[in-house]
Amino acid sequence: MAYRAVLFDIGGPLDLEFARESAADSAIAMACGLEGMRVDEAMIEAASETAVEAFAANAYAHMIDTLCGGDPRTIGRVEARVRAMLGNLDVFQLRPEIDGLLRRLHGRGVPLGIVANQPAAARERLRRAGIGELFEYQGMSALTGLSKPDPRAFAAAAEALGVLPAACIMVGDRIDNDIVPAKALGMAAILFRSGRHRRQKPRTPAEEPDAVVTDVPELDAAIVDLMGRS
Repeated sequence: MAYRAVLFDIGGPLDLEFARESAADSAIAMACGLEGMRVDEAMIEAASETAVEAFAANAYAHMIDTLCGGDPRTIGRVEARVRAMLGNLDVFQLRPEIDGLLRRLHGRGVPLGIVANQPAAARERLRRAGIGELFEYQGMSALTGLSKPDPRAFAAAAEALGVLPAACIMVGDRIDNDIVPAKALGMAAILFRSGRHRRQKPRTPAEEPDAVVTDVPELDAAIVDLMGRS
């Protein structure tokens, strides 16, 4: 079947997330400090790597659990402080060159969609970045009630774009949240290595992406190659 539509995660492929991840790391370290725990950059990095290797659904929660030694009361207080610190954070760092790729795909009549675990405010962030109107479907979990890796989040995007799942290419930065559920529905999957999950590795051959990219030119070439093969 020919690939006709492309779905994107937001964090990683569209949003560099450097500022968001840095703010989260700082908030976790500060919240732990208020509990009398000295947490330095190396400890944060080690906790992050442990969360990624564990395929933790929520990397931040896993990091906090690790740094707090699994103590439920301490974990609860740290999580509450981190939520308060990050609650009003409103940052979006558009990946260089991604807007050009999106406009080229849109100009060729390729339907574009979003499948992302994001708040409703992400819609406004995409608009401010000048790319919101390029997506026919904006499937933020806060708006749809469907969170990745639930395959229904991906199936809903395909249905909204008027194509079968097997006609979609999914672009995401996580094997567990993006690659695995997309491939389970017969979609092609491109892993964009970026940010906290850049070193996440497939655990089985079934989790191998159809392509791995690290920048927009590589992503452009991978999409062209997959559409050319179909």
